Amino acid sequence: MLEDLILQALALIVLLQVKHLFADYFLQTPMMLRDRGKYLHIGRVAHVLVHAAGSLVAFAVVGAPLPVMIGIVLIEAVLHFHIDYGKGRWSDFAQDGPSDASYWRAHGVDQAAHQLTYVGMAVGWALAVM
Repeated sequence: MLEDLILQALALIVLLQVKHLFADYFLQTPMMLRDRGKYLHIGRVAHVLVHAAGSLVAFAVVGAPLPVMIGIVLIEAVLHFHIDYGKGRWSDFAQDGPSDASYWRAHGVDQAAHQLTYVGMAVGWALAVM
């Protein structure tokens, strides 16, 4: 039923939002936050793996088939890695901090890109299970 699918998609987005809150704001270590402007950075890889693990849990809660979960989360991991890399490169270039407006614009663009990724993930899941 369409109504059930819509409710499950909204639940998935909520779960991904909660996962994002914890992965981006509570579970980041100094290693994950250091040298964000470097492309091959083990801290970013670790950060992305935390996100991927949380996303797998979110998809499992809504009963996503394993191949769908893995496919969508792999795409998310690649996107998340590059979104964070872009913000890291910008931060290195701009040399700004929390007292600068450009810092908050970059933070907002980064967070919006992640949130739009979650909408895309929910759409991908819905299309896969219809």
